[in-house]
Amino acid sequence: MNQHIQKIAVLLKSLYERMLRSRFGLFLRNKFVLTSVIFVLWMTFFDQNNLLERRKSTREFRQRSEEKEYYQKKIEEDRKRIRELKTNNDNLEKFAREQYLMKKDNEDIFVIVDEN
Repeated sequence: MNQHIQKIAVLLKSLYERMLRSRFGLFLRNKFVLTSVIFVLWMTFFDQNNLLERRKSTREFRQRSEEKEYYQKKIEEDRKRIRELKTNNDNLEKFAREQYLMKKDNEDIFVIVDEN
């Protein structure tokens, strides 16, 4: 980690010296401008909450929001189904027969499996 910081410092120093000799040298000699440029670079790439991490977090947040909407819809459908089953005995009997293969005492059940 320390070596990386030293490499970055050397790189910034050489970049600074080259810039001072260029057209932008006068502009970068202003300590406020230089500080602002370094600050923006740091916040964009090197900070813990940098721009790249923010984009990743935003993408993940959107994905989670979509999942939340999907599960809320499923919950509402299940609640509606439960209300149906609690209020109508015919629906309850149909559900028990289809899902759990329940039967009355004097009945036989034949399960037909489609192999396609």
